[in-house]
Amino acid sequence: MTVTTALPHAEALALADEQLASWLKQEGCEEPPPALRTPAGQPPVTGRPSTGPASDAPPPDAPPPAAPGLGERLRLGERVLLDRDHGPLRGGPGAGRYDRRRLRTPAPHGTQQLTLTVATGAGGPTWVRLEAETHNTGSGVRTPCRVPVPELARSLLPLLDATDGPATVHSAPRVITADEVDALIDELCDPDRRLPVVVASVPVNLPTDRWVEDVVGPLCHQLPGLATAYVLDPGARTGFNVALEYHTVYGGAVRTYLPEVDPASRQDGARHPVLARGRIEEDLRRAAGLLAREPRRLAAEQPLPPPLAAVPVLRVPPSRLRPAAGQSADRSAVDQGAEQTAARAELAALAHEEQQDRAEQQARADELERVRHTLRLERRDHRERGQAREGHDTREVREGREGRLRAGARALAGRHCSTSGSGPALGQHSAGRPGSFTELLARLGEFPLLSFTGDQKAALALDELQRTGAGWARLAWDGLTALQEYAEAAVRGAAGGDFKQWCEHTPEGCHRFPPRKAVRGESRTVFSHTKWKRERMLPVPECVDASRRAFMGAHLRIGGGRTAPRLHYLDDCSGSGRIYVGYIGLHLTNTRTN
Repeated sequence: MTVTTALPHAEALALADEQLASWLKQEGCEEPPPALRTPAGQPPVTGRPSTGPASDAPPPDAPPPAAPGLGERLRLGERVLLDRDHGPLRGGPGAGRYDRRRLRTPAPHGTQQLTLTVATGAGGPTWVRLEAETHNTGSGVRTPCRVPVPELARSLLPLLDATDGPATVHSAPRVITADEVDALIDELCDPDRRLPVVVASVPVNLPTDRWVEDVVGPLCHQLPGLATAYVLDPGARTGFNVALEYHTVYGGAVRTYLPEVDPASRQDGARHPVLARGRIEEDLRRAAGLLAREPRRLAAEQPLPPPLAAVPVLRVPPSRLRPAAGQSADRSAVDQGAEQTAARAELAALAHEEQQDRAEQQARADELERVRHTLRLERRDHRERGQAREGHDTREVREGREGRLRAGARALAGRHCSTSGSGPALGQHSAGRPGSFTELLARLGEFPLLSFTGDQKAALALDELQRTGAGWARLAWDGLTALQEYAEAAVRGAAGGDFKQWCEHTPEGCHRFPPRKAVRGESRTVFSHTKWKRERMLPVPECVDASRRAFMGAHLRIGGGRTAPRLHYLDDCSGSGRIYVGYIGLHLTNTRTN
């Protein structure tokens, strides 16, 4: 866990020490004494500073306070060790300061290690990092592959008012309303964001509170400190999916948005994994582990912020040499002098060995940080090369990503039918209406809220009917144009009904499609006929239906006569914020076809 806090360094450290002591007390361990420190640049003093009578002075055998950069080791119980150190950051006295706590506790077939570091750079915020590890004893017994999120992380986040860039890091999922969608999109596109953002959707037929309590809460149990979780309520879901055309989430699915989101890039959408509702409900515990996989990977691989990267490796002084049991203390001055000389030589050798070990540890830590930076740069370059191939200018991606994308997302979210009558309507631009279905299929990208999921062969076959094919293509284009305008209003809750009603009462300035050619659904005979119904079970994404099929009875008449072409669609504006066109072709089987 790596977060920032607006609290001063000393206050953040005091809160961390208080929570750590409380947890140790609950575990039946001794409460650690207050940390004694020596100001940087001054020699260490023995004992605590006296604030009362001489009787309050520490006993002669009390350990001295830890000098800057040199830690102290405390034994708080059987096999429970607490190491503490503090000092200036590497780079000089003006670079900042750090404090660190490392706790080792026994675990089955190993040792659990918890490291808490508080670091503050010159003029910067206070950084808090919490690392949890399990060290195997090498007994051959397999230990759990995942370290659970420490309770210390759950308790510290609200106390520290932890943040990731300008966004607050919550310890539990938070419900987002329609008014908060813009703020959430700003957080996703923030270039300073380090933590992943997990966004959950709610199935259309379930109340938000119940879904959050029964599913999203347990699903996000392993995420505190590793990611920030949100839940889109029905009003927020449609606006969010309209703004993020290539990064949508709906139908009870959960999506993890990694740092550096590019809302205008279709290719970037594949980088942010989606956990489907079916997989979540199949095994909630396993789904929680899958959801935590990317945040854990990112936490381990992401480069540290400069203040934390400048923290030196932990250095604990070697243990003092004690007389052997039964050894007489009544010795001659010569013997004592010889032993002191030997002890000093042994301590000097130990100090030299410890200095070499520390140098090696620091070199390994620096090398790990260089690998993290290299890996991050390689992945970023790979993404930008892909975005350049996709049609983006490479320099624009690197220098203007955030402002360009924010403007594009906001424009898409607020687009509506023109009421002034000036300018061409959607689909009526200078390119004109297509003269064939081949051209129509090639231009489907002009309708951002429509997705064609069917087989193109059925539509292309209409071009072979040269006499009437062009008229059918133009009528189909008119229908798609009206569907797009309806979808833009429906996701904002301003459509006033379904598409049939939209055609009957088309708003001024929008493209009109004949109401008699818009059919709400098939007859009861077709719906109850197994074979005919199967023909109308058309492809949809898994997030719409786990079977990847949905009945599309609603259709547009784009021709007449015995061939009678049709366009079948599914209106999912209330769910995913999109309309899925599953079929364009000759009339499917019914009582009138042969």
